[in-house]
Amino acid sequence: MEKTTSALRTPLAAEGFWKPAMHVALKTRPVLPDVGSVAATRAPVSVIVPCYRCRATIDDAVASIVAQTVRPAEVLLVEDGSGDDTLAHLHRIADAHAPGWIKVIAMPANGGPSLARNAGWDHAGQAYIAFLDADDTWGTQKLELQMAALQADPDIALIAHEMVKRPRGTPMPGLQTPLQTQIVGRRRLLFHNPFPTASVVLRRDLPFRFDTDFSHSEDYLLWSRIVFSGHRCARINQVLAIWNEREHGAVGLSDDFVAIHRARRELRRRLLREGLISRPEYLFARMVGAVSRMRRNVAEWMLERGLYRRR
Repeated sequence: MEKTTSALRTPLAAEGFWKPAMHVALKTRPVLPDVGSVAATRAPVSVIVPCYRCRATIDDAVASIVAQTVRPAEVLLVEDGSGDDTLAHLHRIADAHAPGWIKVIAMPANGGPSLARNAGWDHAGQAYIAFLDADDTWGTQKLELQMAALQADPDIALIAHEMVKRPRGTPMPGLQTPLQTQIVGRRRLLFHNPFPTASVVLRRDLPFRFDTDFSHSEDYLLWSRIVFSGHRCARINQVLAIWNEREHGAVGLSDDFVAIHRARRELRRRLLREGLISRPEYLFARMVGAVSRMRRNVAEWMLERGLYRRR
């Protein structure tokens, strides 16, 4: 069961926006000067964006970083061997901003998002790391709210939030009351991934990385290792980012549900071998996974026969 630790005291608090479950005083957010100024106050966050043939979407992703009410100290665009003009486009984006704020890292060959994120992690110079995919976008208060939660509870090693899937260009949903931070325990990670990658901010010094042996659910495996190793992880109960729907006919790794279920079976076996989950936990999670897969198969069967309509 998730435990609510605090409501976030941001400028919204003065407007009576939230009703705290537990009162935790935070310092008032400083007034930020223009980001183009070298003296600008920024969050101690390195944003890592893996980039593979993403020229059509990367501008929107970077614009959502620029629009943050509390901007990160640095942005790392990791070009993953696209073999087209993506690298040149990333350099043009970097040149349009303050020198050194956006850094472009060129991988020698395409290695996939896990390798690209790990490379960014190794180059990161800030205390915290945030992840954003090149085809997703953040809401303007994402980092403000997450950094406020981390200031309220410095023991949090990873903090995420909700995301929704919408057509590109859809406005970000408004904040809902009450605005709260909830601790996420190991039981939830056994059955479900509550941490979308583009929602995560974590401590740079954590002794983990994305497992490059996994091409699916590699993020779920990383979050599981962090939670099951005893680190404190949390989730803000707000939608602060959007998965932008792909153009008609475009397919990504997250669309291969058979491969995802296969990866999650291996994920559970890996966690068991590493001693991070017990055998009863493993067996129960495997049973829940089998039921989930069966329900999806039934839904697909009904969809093909016109007996079911996606919501």
